[in-house]
Amino acid sequence: MSTIKWALDPTHSELGFKIRHLMISNVNGSFKSFQVTAETEGENFSGAKVEVTAEIKSIFTNNDQRDAHLHSGDFFEADKFPELKFVAKKVEANGSDMTLAGDLTIKGITKEVTLNAEFNGIAKDPWGNQKAGFTVDGKINRKDWELNWNAPLEAGGFLLGDDIKIHGEIQLVKQA
Repeated sequence: MSTIKWALDPTHSELGFKIRHLMISNVNGSFKSFQVTAETEGENFSGAKVEVTAEIKSIFTNNDQRDAHLHSGDFFEADKFPELKFVAKKVEANGSDMTLAGDLTIKGITKEVTLNAEFNGIAKDPWGNQKAGFTVDGKINRKDWELNWNAPLEAGGFLLGDDIKIHGEIQLVKQA
């Protein structure tokens, strides 16, 4: 069986996150610039080699002041650590359900995480390109990567929750 390389189709993909704010709602954000690559044996994604990188300065939360704060030393230290990276160590598929266990590196700190994915299938676009689609979800605790900034609330609790929910709609294109 031959090795197939897959690359991100950025016009049909998104990588986002959300965090609890004021303990009553969520704030959403996304990465405007990120890459996903995969290598598979045939078109079977079980056992695939998968890497994801995202540029920290591409974070977009629809608020310039908040984006700048996330780039700062209070959070991601974007000048010192310009990207985050996920490298899958184990990809398992059970029908359309998948798990991706691997190393997530943020601010130079690497921790193992497990993400859940749904394989949405493979299709050929009108121009003859073979595409594979995935929906990816996960949750991490931001403090594991020293994203510690917070502010206490007058009524108790804190401005930000600790959990960050990750969501991606990923479309890959088979490379020639």
